[in-house]
Amino acid sequence: MFASVAAHYLWWIVALVLIGIEVAMPGFFMLWIGIGAAATGLLTLFVPGLSLLAQAIAFVVLAFVSCAVYGYVLRPRFQQGQVGDGRLNRRGEQLIGGRYVLIEAISNGRGKARVGDGQWLVSGPDLPVGSTVEVVSVDGTTLNVRPV
Repeated sequence: MFASVAAHYLWWIVALVLIGIEVAMPGFFMLWIGIGAAATGLLTLFVPGLSLLAQAIAFVVLAFVSCAVYGYVLRPRFQQGQVGDGRLNRRGEQLIGGRYVLIEAISNGRGKARVGDGQWLVSGPDLPVGSTVEVVSVDGTTLNVRPV
């Protein structure tokens, strides 16, 4: 049945199946083996007549190469990009350094500022409504601010 189908199509089908498994079970492993299968498909397209053993060896080598590229080149870059993501679920810390306008005067060290479409409690020196402040730190749900 498969004898009439060109070998490169079979490798691309294998690649699609492996990448489909990666989509169903994310983990960055099957993707690279699938890329190895796709590269093997390209190899058999440009070098027709490779024996099945040569194709299998090429697949193993290309799968190892693609896994190595991920492990030594791409993964470190992905991990460097995650440094800023440590504040993803700490919304208050994301506001540090931002400038906002007071919608309630800071009196006795407490007031409110407009942040986006909401308002946050702020703490800082006494300032009138409309003053612009900069967030210097966060204490729970209160933004510690200074005048700008």
